[in-house]
Amino acid sequence: MRSYVYRALFEPGDRRGNVVVSFPDVPEAITQGRGEADARMMAEEALGLALLSYLERGKPLPKPRAKGREVVDIAVAPDVAAKLAVLEAFAAAGISKSELGRRIGKDEKEVRRILDPRHPTKLSTLTAALRALGKRLVVGVMEDEAA
Repeated sequence: MRSYVYRALFEPGDRRGNVVVSFPDVPEAITQGRGEADARMMAEEALGLALLSYLERGKPLPKPRAKGREVVDIAVAPDVAAKLAVLEAFAAAGISKSELGRRIGKDEKEVRRILDPRHPTKLSTLTAALRALGKRLVVGVMEDEAA
């Protein structure tokens, strides 16, 4: 099972109360927030955008490898995880956009939007695309380390 969870390093920022978040495995993702809760929200967004940019540039996603006590697990938002899964599955399937469209009953224009990392896509559409690519979306819930 593939998850889009990466280890993040939380450090004090230059200004009092600011927290800077970086990802050892995704150096393009760096952000900050006012306090830890805000920094976590910003980190989730920064991580999602950075990972989408990898696929947009035709690069494979980095493998999560970072370890250590100072780091915290950050997962991308569920809609971003579903989009990443579709993009990876489509690339691995080696089929055309027209073929994917045929499989899910959408025209090629709609498939281009589904495969556009910057275009928001409904979760039901992403789920259908994953099914057509031989995958299924699994949702999980875990304890929040910040709570």
